[in-house]
Amino acid sequence: MAAVLNLDIRNTTDATRGLPLPMRVLHRKSELEDALADLGPRDVLLRTAIETALTTVYTLLTGDFAHPSDVVAREMNRWLERHKHLAQEITRAQRR
Repeated sequence: MAAVLNLDIRNTTDATRGLPLPMRVLHRKSELEDALADLGPRDVLLRTAIETALTTVYTLLTGDFAHPSDVVAREMNRWLERHKHLAQEITRAQRR
């Protein structure tokens, strides 16, 4: 049975529960990349936070991404939870 993306939930990390972990990470990564592209020149703090989150996740995208080791999967999950509210207002506006 395929999981369905529930966008009624406040953040996409929670909305993608039930999907494979690598898909959830890729979805959130893409969302943050889109949010970064939409930032203005005065959004320095938010830009820095998003860039830091993306730099962190890029290090997790090595190796067998579809079948991560337990250690990498744990770090992916921590990354999702740690950054699930980052740029939430921007990503919500993009979905409209």
